[in-house]
Amino acid sequence: MASTKSKGTSHVVYYKDGSVWARGRMDGKVPTGYWEWFRKDGTRMGAGTFENGEKVGTWTRYDKNGKAEKVTTFKKRPK
Repeated sequence: MASTKSKGTSHVVYYKDGSVWARGRMDGKVPTGYWEWFRKDGTRMGAGTFENGEKVGTWTRYDKNGKAEKVTTFKKRPK
């Protein structure tokens, strides 16, 4: 994947037990750029990209073995 700089600041959300639930970037209170979600055991559950707080591009949900089980493509909404 090509490296792109995303505006905003790094942001991590945790489960109550301290394990990482999600990580990505926030522009104020709005998610931006690439985000990933994880199960409590640390396996990746899903990933996708936000633009101005909206899902854009390819979003993937993964099974517990890391295999893509669902892929959805979101288009930018016209302004």
